Formats: sequence, C-alpha cells, structure tokens
Amino acid sequence: MIYSEIIRDIMLENGLSQEELAAVLGVHQTTVGQWLLGKKKPGFDSVLSIYKHFGVTPNDLFGIDDK
Repeated sequence: MIYSEIIRDIMLENGLSQEELAAVLGVHQTTVGQWLLGKKKPGFDSVLSIYKHFGVTPNDLFGIDDK
C-alpha cells in the first residue's frame, strides 16, 4: 500500500476530513490533498507527526520492508 492510501485509511478510521487531519498534523489542508493525490510526499516532520498521533511507522507509510 502506498502512502496516499495509508493516509486515506487513517482519515477513514478516525473520521477525519482533510482539514481536520491537517490541523492535527500542523500542515495546510492543500498539503494533505496533495498527499492523497500522490503529488507530494509527507516531509520528515509530518511523518513523525503521523507516527506520534496514529502509530504508523515511517517504514509502513512508505512501504519499506524491514527484511
């Protein structure tokens, strides 16, 4: 699963809109929209915030196999 799908799943599981997720992560709503469209990847600070708030590791977010 790619990061945009994982972010969409986070939103669905937590009942969050793009605007609400953006507020939680401290980014603009347009940034979340670009992530969902695959036009932009989350930066380091956003990746850490996603992990902190939702428990999704950076490796999981970007589909990196630990093996």
